[in-house]
Amino acid sequence: MLVKFRAALAGVLYCLRTQINMVIHLTAMVAVIGAGWYFQVQPWEWVALTITITLVLAAEAFNTAVEVTVNLYTGKYHPLARIAKDVAAGAVLITALGAVAVAYFIFGPRLGL
Repeated sequence: MLVKFRAALAGVLYCLRTQINMVIHLTAMVAVIGAGWYFQVQPWEWVALTITITLVLAAEAFNTAVEVTVNLYTGKYHPLARIAKDVAAGAVLITALGAVAVAYFIFGPRLGL
């Protein structure tokens, strides 16, 4: 069990070392958690924020896995490789836009928006 946990942690650390977007998402996560504490959000809002943050970080990790796998398979340009990478990046975009919507619904009224 410990070996599997270490492998999973190595994957997360790989994302942090190689993917600037993962660092950006983690920075946003810290800001959202700070805003949640500052505005004293309700427990159900914490649940929504936690799920949203988790989805964005997981999507970014899956995107990295797809990119690395495609790069392993082919070092040359291939239209299907480009599609695979674009679709994976699109999944990150979808979750990030959803996170912005959740943040707007939770923090917008508190900010007068």
